[in-house]
Amino acid sequence: MEACKIKNLYELKETIAAEVFEGAEYPWEVLPKIKEFIIKLGNSLPSDRYDRVGENIWVAKSATVAPTACINGPAIIDEEAEIRHCAFIRGSAIVGKGAVVGNSTELKNVILFNKVQVPHYNYVGDSILGFKSHMGAGSITSNVKSDKTLVVVRCNGEECHTGLKKFGAMLGDCVEVGCNSVLNPGTVIGRGSNIYPTSMVRGYVPADSIYKNRTEIAAKV
Repeated sequence: MEACKIKNLYELKETIAAEVFEGAEYPWEVLPKIKEFIIKLGNSLPSDRYDRVGENIWVAKSATVAPTACINGPAIIDEEAEIRHCAFIRGSAIVGKGAVVGNSTELKNVILFNKVQVPHYNYVGDSILGFKSHMGAGSITSNVKSDKTLVVVRCNGEECHTGLKKFGAMLGDCVEVGCNSVLNPGTVIGRGSNIYPTSMVRGYVPADSIYKNRTEIAAKV
């Protein structure tokens, strides 16, 4: 499971939430901690750079939030982020510096690192998206198995029983997900990889690869 460790997926300097990863080995260990961490961090943010706009909701003064967007707490919208028309942040969400949350995109229990883009009709739940990762229009994370059993991560022939019922996807830094793709529960995508449009992804996708389908994953050259 070495490839799925935090150190091999994320540059922690690229998130305001770096502290929540301390003591964790795998990123999904952080998911149950996001809500309380946001409240703790939010109360420490400087008032000259962040406004508290509702109960446990902090928005950077330099961020742009459309009047039609809905933000439920706890949530932190970091500096230079853009929350566009009809975005729906259900709560327990950290939106990184310069990130984009777009039209009809829904977030729930997530950490978006800096410069993440989820700009069109995306659902991102119980997931962590690394620096500069991007989800194409209509691509979503599926965060609950159809049989409601606990999520198991499978990586290079090994299994990790997470103990979590809700677990979407872990996207490493600079991952590109093609339009209308579905990332099934427990998906982990290594740094710098590309997912073809309309893909159905499950399990681990190696770093610096191109995912065409389950049987065709090519290394980038």
